Amino acid sequence: MTAYPGLGSRLAASAPVVADRVRHRFVVDGVQATPAAVVRAVRGEPDAAVLGDTAVLRLADRVHDQLVGAGPLAPLLADPDVTDVLVNGLAVWVDRGAGLQRAPVVLGDLEEVRRLAQRLAAACGRRLDDGQPYADARLPDGTRLHAVLPPVATDGPYLSLRTFRHRPFRLDDLIERGTVPPTVAPVLAAIITARLAYLVTGGTGSGKTTLLATLLGMVPPTERIVLVEDAAELRPLHPHVVALQARTANVEGAGAIGLTDLVRQALRMRPDRLVVGECRGAEIVDLLGALNTGHDGGAGTLHANAPADVPARLEALGLLGGLPRAALHAQVVAALQVVLQMRRTDRGRVLESVSVLLPTGEARLATVVPAWRRRQGAGPGAAALARMLAARGVTPPAVLQPPVVRP
Repeated sequence: MTAYPGLGSRLAASAPVVADRVRHRFVVDGVQATPAAVVRAVRGEPDAAVLGDTAVLRLADRVHDQLVGAGPLAPLLADPDVTDVLVNGLAVWVDRGAGLQRAPVVLGDLEEVRRLAQRLAAACGRRLDDGQPYADARLPDGTRLHAVLPPVATDGPYLSLRTFRHRPFRLDDLIERGTVPPTVAPVLAAIITARLAYLVTGGTGSGKTTLLATLLGMVPPTERIVLVEDAAELRPLHPHVVALQARTANVEGAGAIGLTDLVRQALRMRPDRLVVGECRGAEIVDLLGALNTGHDGGAGTLHANAPADVPARLEALGLLGGLPRAALHAQVVAALQVVLQMRRTDRGRVLESVSVLLPTGEARLATVVPAWRRRQGAGPGAAALARMLAARGVTPPAVLQPPVVRP
């Protein structure tokens, strides 16, 4: 498999030589590798004299990617179906929504992979070397990068790239892809209209962020959405969105700004909908406090393997913020109403269930009760969700209505 696919056999044969000479020229001359400068350099190569304009531009794009971009990984990152690109030493794997598959990409040798990792990290302003052998950053186009170098990466370097979708999904797109069943789409719309507070839960890569961004796009345009994220990922189709992003410490260990601080700042920004992109720390206490003081309709994502695990996950995060168990559950049942569970399958990411958070027992502990499940349909929490919607003036969708029993 050539490292320059799609360039034609004649160009592919000479491309490595031309690319190496052009790269060397930019390194020696110290010239900024802008797209125009790379095109001029490629045109000046003797081996490129017999090539047409289209072939020269294609080769220039490849050389530019190798100088300042993702190199041979660039075509994969540009593929709209690819969600993850993983590099294990010289092996490349991709996920197009149906599980990991080996990609026929030639990376060169391990030293070239190391340079690629360092170049990508440097583009994000991150250090990656023997003294700091791992980096977690975001590329200028929004792609999330994690890189680890040997000896920490025993057979590495290892790169993990989560691509950024430039065009957010609409609810119709999720229905078409099979993520959301058509019968349940009205339930999601009703939750947004009724301004119920909800969590989108699931495992890593289950589609939580995609669903949340889609639902935020359904918020009325007269409302202001304030996003708080550890890394900017949410890009809802909405005309009034402001986003706050956490900041890591600099090389001196100073300057970090966490989600807890950002949630408090967001409360002063007149949010109609307060959204925490991923709840994974003490910021859950501030979010629950905000949702209990008039900021209804808020949302967030949470890692949980099953809906029943959500209360335990919230307990663990609440303890990080110094909130005792009883107080945490009291806050949860007052602040949150709905849990949307996502699951990753061989055929893609799907909405597994819609549940309600209800107090149970004398201690009034928060319990997740399913209102709808993908395989079973309406669940025991359907009536409770229908009452929540009706109490806010929204007609419950048919899937939540009890079946009519005829004599």
